[in-house]
Amino acid sequence: MKMNRRYFLGTTALTLNAWPYAAFAGTKKSASDRVLLGPRKIELSRLAMGTGTNGGGGSSNQTKQMGVQGMADLFKAAYDQGVTFWDAADQYGTHPHLKAGLKAVPREKVTILSKTHASTAEEMKADLDRFRRELNTDYLDILLLHCMLDGNWNERKRGAMDVISEAQEKGIVRTKGVSCHTLESLKTAAKESWVEVDLARINPAGVAMDADPATVIGVLREMKAQGKGIIGMKILGAGKLRDKADEALQFALSLDCVDCFTIGSESQAEMLDLVKKIPAASVRG
Repeated sequence: MKMNRRYFLGTTALTLNAWPYAAFAGTKKSASDRVLLGPRKIELSRLAMGTGTNGGGGSSNQTKQMGVQGMADLFKAAYDQGVTFWDAADQYGTHPHLKAGLKAVPREKVTILSKTHASTAEEMKADLDRFRRELNTDYLDILLLHCMLDGNWNERKRGAMDVISEAQEKGIVRTKGVSCHTLESLKTAAKESWVEVDLARINPAGVAMDADPATVIGVLREMKAQGKGIIGMKILGAGKLRDKADEALQFALSLDCVDCFTIGSESQAEMLDLVKKIPAASVRG
């Protein structure tokens, strides 16, 4: 869908005025800032290397355009910039790409997030074994139930949730949570004590989000008050806000309810441009 430029500019101005930079105004931030996420205090970089732009069916823009070695080179280039948070998912088919990237950097120096569609205990056990094999790692730093849509996901997914909790006790998973794609599922995540980390869609124009920015921010603030960690996604509206990256970054960096965020760069040049833009966006008011 083509973005209406006038609508975006109007919405951005309205949203930024409605949500002033109260908590972080004037605080300079960088992509490489060390953030402690959620109750388990998982250390990671403020910017995550997303791998699932238009991801689905085992591929994404990144896998199609760069391939395994191209993405491995991108991860290493980001690592050299202090960006050590890698965001993958089974749905994107990017585990082999992260595995290749790990050949160039120490495993303990990067934070790996992946996501599962498992619902039952059996499905989750199989995914845990396969994910670690595909990534060539003994543990996952962050494991999320992927793309929650309904308000009772915590009932339907209880089998998978119990297996993840057991894996966490064994050190196979460090922290756990969900990614949400509706307001109902997001509200459930806010109330569900099992959730330690939420991956939430947020940008100033409301593009590819669960509700308008003000409503989503209200739920995210409820989560933060409970000590949950919040990772922002769709910061650039799945690419639709690329021509307004400065404003979108400024918005995300101003929020007191977002700890860090993931953006899917499709080249080393894009990644380096983001790294350059973030400090300036964080202090622009």
